[in-house]
Amino acid sequence: MKTLIFAAITATCALTTPIFAQDSDDAFVTFKVLKPEIAQTAAMAAMQSCREAGYQVGVMVVDRFGIPQVYLRDRYAGLHVFETARRKAWTAVSFRTDTMSLSDLTEPGQMMAGIRELTEPLALGGGLVIEAAGSIVGGIGVSGAPGPDIDAECAQAGIDAIMDEIAF
Repeated sequence: MKTLIFAAITATCALTTPIFAQDSDDAFVTFKVLKPEIAQTAAMAAMQSCREAGYQVGVMVVDRFGIPQVYLRDRYAGLHVFETARRKAWTAVSFRTDTMSLSDLTEPGQMMAGIRELTEPLALGGGLVIEAAGSIVGGIGVSGAPGPDIDAECAQAGIDAIMDEIAF
């Protein structure tokens, strides 16, 4: 009987020790955010990609919390592109998915359709999450091309331009 009780106590300690070991006394959380220079490189590459395709756009890069880091607007981009690019980038990091996928998930009749009733999210393609080693480090939103799929392609070009720098 003593052996059974000892085995049960040992098993309980073995299973619960990792939980306590992970709980540190530190009151802080650390996270990674893009340096402004890296965010600017992504924005420039996205804008250049659209420019080469003949489109004038605005590009916003936000940090992992949706706070703007960099905004670029090409010389002939429309007035709406600032707010649209910002909201696309914000939506991508907030919902942890690209806005083209979110657009499909929030169609009328879909379970997440109510998201479209909120004021800040913009379920329109062109917003992408920037990830490094499985962690969200920012988001990028592009607005102004003649379709959300093209906005998304330009945003991806921005991410591709910084991948070597952010891989860790």
